[in-house]
Amino acid sequence: MIQHAILLLSLSLLLGNDIGDFPFRDMNLTIEERVDDLVSRLTLEEKVSQMLNNAPAIERLGIPAYDWQNECLHGVGKLADYKVTVFPQPIGMAASWDKKTMRDVADCIAEEGRAIYHDALRHGIVGSYYGLTYWAPNINIFRDPRWGRGHETFGEDPYLSGQLGLAYVQGLQGTDLRYLKASACAKHYAVHSGPESMRHKFNTEVSTYDLWDTYLPAFRDVVVNGNVSGIMCAYNAYGGRPCCGNDLLMMDILRNKWCFKGYVTSDCGAIDDFYKSHHSHVDTLSAAVDAVLHGTDLECVRDVTFKTLVQAVKEGKLNEFEIDKAMKRLFTVRFKLGMFDDEACVKYAQIPLSVLESDKHRSLALKMARESIVLLKNEHHTLPLRKGLRKLAVIGPNADADLSLLGNYHGYPSEIKTILEGIKEKVSPFTEVYYEKMIEHLSVDDFIPLQNDSVCCEYGGASGFHAEYFPNADFDGIPVVRQEKKINIKYRGETEIVNGIRSLDFSVRFLTSFSPMESGEYTLNLDTDKRFVLYVDDRLCVDARVGKAKADGKYTQYFEAGRIYNIKIEAVMKGRHGNLCFNIGKTKAVSITELASRVKDADAIIFVGGISPALEGEENEVVCEGFKDGDRTTITLPKIQTALMKELQKNGKPIVFVMMTGSAMAINWEHENIPAILNVWYGGQAGGEAVADVLFGDYNPSGCLPVTFYKSDKDLPLFTDYSMENRTYRYFKGKVLYPFGYGLSYTTFKYKNLRVKDEVSTNDSLMVTVDVINMGQVYGDEVVQLYLRHVGKEKYLPIHSLKGFERVSLLPGETKTVTLVLTPRDFATYNDFGECWVRPGDIQIYVGGGQPDTENSVLEKTVRLVGDINMLPL
Repeated sequence: MIQHAILLLSLSLLLGNDIGDFPFRDMNLTIEERVDDLVSRLTLEEKVSQMLNNAPAIERLGIPAYDWQNECLHGVGKLADYKVTVFPQPIGMAASWDKKTMRDVADCIAEEGRAIYHDALRHGIVGSYYGLTYWAPNINIFRDPRWGRGHETFGEDPYLSGQLGLAYVQGLQGTDLRYLKASACAKHYAVHSGPESMRHKFNTEVSTYDLWDTYLPAFRDVVVNGNVSGIMCAYNAYGGRPCCGNDLLMMDILRNKWCFKGYVTSDCGAIDDFYKSHHSHVDTLSAAVDAVLHGTDLECVRDVTFKTLVQAVKEGKLNEFEIDKAMKRLFTVRFKLGMFDDEACVKYAQIPLSVLESDKHRSLALKMARESIVLLKNEHHTLPLRKGLRKLAVIGPNADADLSLLGNYHGYPSEIKTILEGIKEKVSPFTEVYYEKMIEHLSVDDFIPLQNDSVCCEYGGASGFHAEYFPNADFDGIPVVRQEKKINIKYRGETEIVNGIRSLDFSVRFLTSFSPMESGEYTLNLDTDKRFVLYVDDRLCVDARVGKAKADGKYTQYFEAGRIYNIKIEAVMKGRHGNLCFNIGKTKAVSITELASRVKDADAIIFVGGISPALEGEENEVVCEGFKDGDRTTITLPKIQTALMKELQKNGKPIVFVMMTGSAMAINWEHENIPAILNVWYGGQAGGEAVADVLFGDYNPSGCLPVTFYKSDKDLPLFTDYSMENRTYRYFKGKVLYPFGYGLSYTTFKYKNLRVKDEVSTNDSLMVTVDVINMGQVYGDEVVQLYLRHVGKEKYLPIHSLKGFERVSLLPGETKTVTLVLTPRDFATYNDFGECWVRPGDIQIYVGGGQPDTENSVLEKTVRLVGDINMLPL
């Protein structure tokens, strides 16, 4: 819940005036000296209070309240009272393979976050999602496409994830030598990627080799090379020990080998899991002590386990020195953010609110959305479409879906342009755009509302519904009572629903009566993404209190003309956006054939389908065909969508399949039969415009897949198996639908003149140079990709691994020379003991782009590594 609180201290206190001559206020001292002084002045109780994410103010020292919890996965998250720029979901940004633009995106996010933080501070607003400590990026390896949170990551490859994560951290934290622009926090450390339903109790077991070769490299990149200021430890256990209290992960690797000096926060409630779910500890006190001893400095609270630390110190179970270490790491971050300095001296504090959704930021959102789009197929040059078509049919569940574009952990822009709106703006004024949703993601849309349901529904002699709004999720207290003509609640972000009731956490009860004019079967249709119950004459007809998608919200029964039926609806409306709409109507059996016939006269058909972030996401309690608790139970495109496209194909008109998804989809029939396929992920606020730009040729698609698109569920090992054997492009031995790194263009690129030495020392770097030529007639970007394979038969080595990439722009006929440098660490492998070494022997180098089947699209060269074994630090 957003907390609006008048600060305990005046702004003058926050800026260091009239609070005493404390050394920690002296900006001439080093941060270390200032932190030491501040911590020395705190009582034990005050110290422990600062180890919770919602740290209270300490008035006697002029220390303001601060809440560490904030999100900026792809834009400043969660808040609705500030309109912000929303970029594509991270998996989409990963498809750009664009490190520079990723840095720019993070820099823009930090700018907007700074502006919000200082504006809120000046208005006395504190609480979650107003701070400068952002719990992003998510750099877990997307090892299995069924994981529902995989779209928060940068894909399945350790190198790509590390490079993009590094760019993100650098952009967010800025380049100032004194101050952080914002604080990044990489998550979830470590070996974390579902299942969502088991994340609080799951114990991951992987080989030492897999740990170092796959699961840790991206974290090492942001810690060792990026100086990330924070790490979030994961819910799960690793090797039988909860991650937030794990000797190997937290102490041996993070603190000792990588020399991480920043702060560690638990995932929210992860310390509770020690004794509640993992049963590795007997009580709250032992869990809290062990977490602190393993370097966890901050608890994102649920049951406030860390409050027992006061008792632990007094009973001699924990030395206060350990509390002091955590204090110093936490306050070092706050000092680096300038929270104890005069705003006039903190250059980032001068960023104005006008940067929010500025033209620069909007343009960058469009740029990234365009670069994220992957052209999977374009047979017979179906794309780009002509803008002057006579009639264009746009159909499908995602065609006009605004929230689907935003993904998850998102903020709220002033405007979201859907794909349908983008298309309508793009075509000529003489083109008829026919739109019909036709189907939901998983079923046919077969409900036809009555035109006079407002007349049929009444309460207390008045048309409509008696509504009772409660300021909590428990229907508790005195409600705000109103008469509503209809039920149509829709909100995007936190807002006021009725007087004094805000959207973040409320419940609502509706009462009405229905008396049909004619006897027959009628359907009560409740369209909502929230938990609800539906009663008719006090009989429970639909119970969706657990599992948001167990019930589809439709209830059908026979209603007798003239009889009065009492209807009661109760819904719990938790979350920052939602909808609750109710209609009475008829359910009409609609055949797929009939639906397809409605667009038989169109010149072309654009089907916008796939899935949505409402189906795949974080522990979301969705239970329906293909989905469970946020994860997917199959990678196959929902059957109803394939069935509709099969019927559409019979019309004999060109079909373009625009697929929105956060993960790999098995679309085998579509690959064989649909002439043009675009994968557009969840494209952010500019996603609709970007898709239209690609569809009509105003932008040449250039995205490349950051994950492997498999053919079947049979290609996947058990979801709970974290071994990398036969997983991702690096180890999968079968045939795939679309490979990692794949992406087509409206032009063709050719590679020539690969220049690289025949041999290099195990201690030296290697320069790889290649010429790239645009052979077509249109301007385009190409992602040059370099892969490396160790020639040998060691069972644990990858088939090949990405070790370099660069995005280049080329005019028609233009040639550019690209140089990529391989370091000894790029040549290195890990052994079964976790040692990192460069061994002499042959390596195979492959350089190419996203069009692997094009002639001259991949060049290769064998290079010999010579010299002694070069041991590298972990």
